[in-house]
Amino acid sequence: MEENKDKEHVEIYSKRVKAGKRTYFFDIKSTRSNDYYLTITESKKRFKDDGFFYEKHKIFLYKEDFGKFLEALQQTIDHVKTELLPDVDFDKFNQPAEEENTASGDTELKWE
Repeated sequence: MEENKDKEHVEIYSKRVKAGKRTYFFDIKSTRSNDYYLTITESKKRFKDDGFFYEKHKIFLYKEDFGKFLEALQQTIDHVKTELLPDVDFDKFNQPAEEENTASGDTELKWE
């Protein structure tokens, strides 16, 4: 039974986006019937008295909704850029992943 449960939601593709204190995961998964869907997960590290935990919020997006979702997201972003914050240079936020650490002030050398 447990074996079938794992096969029910097989991960096909994953993309991680680090964004400050948050990390977003875009995961494509498949069902038993070889249908595909996207999960978008926001993960935030939260601290407690005895350590930390990750708070997660997840959205399931099905193929029949991809177009509507993408269109609404683009319209919403365009509204913010043109109507609410027309003077902001949004291109300055589009840094390659390698530059994220230095942009946040973290210039310490890290050995892998």
